[in-house]
Amino acid sequence: MADADLDAVIRTIAKAQNRTLLAAVKARRDRFVAQAATAKNAEAKARFKQLAGIAWEHGTAAAKRLMISADNAADSYARSVRMAAEVLPVVAKAVVVKKEKPAKKAKAAKKPAKKVAKKG
Repeated sequence: MADADLDAVIRTIAKAQNRTLLAAVKARRDRFVAQAATAKNAEAKARFKQLAGIAWEHGTAAAKRLMISADNAADSYARSVRMAAEVLPVVAKAVVVKKEKPAKKAKAAKKPAKKVAKKG
């Protein structure tokens, strides 16, 4: 994955999350539909059917927002990489590399002569 473009990775992760989210939404909707089927009176049956519809609408809206956000993030990343790739050659030409003068050799520091103690 090191060689993969990050925008493709973003889209792949978002698709996986979207599938998971839609599976959970379907399970919630199916649960409400099953409760509606076992409801004792018409009022409860209608309420559960309405809850199933609302759960489906809200879930699909959330999944759609997730995909739009992921697409926007992936597009933004791809655009910034493309712009950076276009600017890089221009910047490379603009940078002037100064030739450094060779460093002067430091004069050898004279070591102070050791004092020899006179024996006397």
